[in-house]
Amino acid sequence: MTALRPEQFRSKPWKNGGGVTLDIADAVRPGADPGSWDGMIWRLGRTAIVEPGPFSDLSGYERLQAVVVGRGLVLKGPDGEIDLRQPFRPVRYDGGIPLVSQLENGPVEVVNLIADRALCDIDLSAPVVGEALAPAGAIHILYAPGGAVRGRCGEAEFAVASGHALRIDSEAPFALTLDAGQALLATIRLL
Repeated sequence: MTALRPEQFRSKPWKNGGGVTLDIADAVRPGADPGSWDGMIWRLGRTAIVEPGPFSDLSGYERLQAVVVGRGLVLKGPDGEIDLRQPFRPVRYDGGIPLVSQLENGPVEVVNLIADRALCDIDLSAPVVGEALAPAGAIHILYAPGGAVRGRCGEAEFAVASGHALRIDSEAPFALTLDAGQALLATIRLL
């Protein structure tokens, strides 16, 4: 387990220049600039959406997104809407779909997990307190977006302060239980 602290996170402009994201954890191809979108393998980040507008074109990438502050985010696309109205309910969509955000109740903050679908399988979930999980071997990032989180990873207890994250690299399934708090669990399995 590796603690990820906010002072280690990196700010990066959105690909379309419409805002800034805070990268919590990421991976890039060898030689690629970590602050650039070129060469990105996967990225877990947090961003504020303060006004309606177009989403960046991330063709070739899978996106998972969950609102963590506020409520009422809807993404409008050519085939209808993607409903992100409720917080802590991750939604998966293709990063290449042209989307425009709509804010029904004012600004929101979201967590995004984005990955090159040719290189990774990803998942984003909101663990329930007391639920015994058995995540498969992969890279896992447990993020505490709005309050402290406590739990157990195997026999080891952990505490994650608000705004911090915990990285768990595992080659085999392991036991994970959230004892207190509200978190998001990002899972990245390299292909």
